[in-house]
Amino acid sequence: MKARFISVVLTTTLLMLGADLSLADEAKTDESAATSKQSKADRKKEIVARRQAAAKIKRININTATAGQLKKLPGITDAEAAKIIAGRPYANKTQLKSRKIVPATLYEQIKDRLIAKQPQK
Repeated sequence: MKARFISVVLTTTLLMLGADLSLADEAKTDESAATSKQSKADRKKEIVARRQAAAKIKRININTATAGQLKKLPGITDAEAAKIIAGRPYANKTQLKSRKIVPATLYEQIKDRLIAKQPQK
């Protein structure tokens, strides 16, 4: 009788501990799901903000820009502005890098601010 009582008490204790651990795991899962949803929302907001900021940037046409306009770009010196002007016309903005008009690292910094519109015939 005493052994049976001890086994019932132990079984009950183990079941209660198991239930507590199970509830703790569910709480953690709920917290991580909420964090995941929040981080997804934050990422979406960040993407929208970046797109809006990119839309506000005035792009410079490398086929028609003056030296003064080109020098306003970060990292562009007088010499590089002169090289850009001398190398015209450009079919696309990547030709600044492929023709080695500007270094690749500088091109990566300014590429989002450039366009290469073709003159209308």
